[in-house]
Amino acid sequence: MAQTRTADRATDKAAAAGSEAKPQRKRITRRKAVEERVRSYYEAMNDRDVSAMLAHWADDGVEDVVPIGVIRGREELGAFLSELFAAMPDASTTITRLIAGEQDCAVEWRLEGTFNGAPFMGIEPTGSRVELREVSVVELKDGEIVGITAYFDGASYARQIRMLPPDGSGADRAMKSAFNAVTKLRRAVAERRNGD
Repeated sequence: MAQTRTADRATDKAAAAGSEAKPQRKRITRRKAVEERVRSYYEAMNDRDVSAMLAHWADDGVEDVVPIGVIRGREELGAFLSELFAAMPDASTTITRLIAGEQDCAVEWRLEGTFNGAPFMGIEPTGSRVELREVSVVELKDGEIVGITAYFDGASYARQIRMLPPDGSGADRAMKSAFNAVTKLRRAVAERRNGD
């Protein structure tokens, strides 16, 4: 009798393990599909192919480029990407790390290029070489990108295009000193107004 119960339990465990294996395969398949779709998007970015990039997006997709702002829909996204690639005609994209889930994906990537083309976001090209390390969280639904939140160091970008002085330089120290002086002055005025 004990052997029968043990055998029954082993059979039950094997059946349970078998039923769990099937969903695992589905998850792996979905993750692989997400990874392939996201890699395809970044390949199109590396090719500076705005049309191919937009083909990956849902019509009402939203990209939140944190240091820049929110871009809504394919039309705005197309204008933004076209302006970016016109500003950096030699831009290249390299994925350094990708972690795919079943409906979303985290991507660490680099954008490199020379800011020697057209103006970008109202800034005239400086001829500077730019290398941005970025992290993006990509959300997909039914195989289409519905959202991307992209993070990069905006101050590093501003330094690379010479909009800000190099960190630690004399100009940088002078700028920070002036900023701190104004901050202290504002604090003193606010304290005086409040009677502190």
